[in-house]
Amino acid sequence: MKSIQKITEGEVVAIDGKTLCNSYDNNNDKSAIQIVSAWATTNRLVLGQVKVDEKSNEIKAIPELLKVLELSGCI
Repeated sequence: MKSIQKITEGEVVAIDGKTLCNSYDNNNDKSAIQIVSAWATTNRLVLGQVKVDEKSNEIKAIPELLKVLELSGCI
């Protein structure tokens, strides 16, 4: 990833959570899959994604995503 991506100084990185369509498991009564993504707006590239644990929420998954990304100088 680092070989093809250069973080631009002051780049805006958007953090957003989404529920995957049709991922709810009716047969086993499992929740829909939720994912939190980091999006580099200038370079139009997803920098990383983390699955949200069942019985949790996006707020708890965001720090895990930020740990694996080098975002110094970004907004």
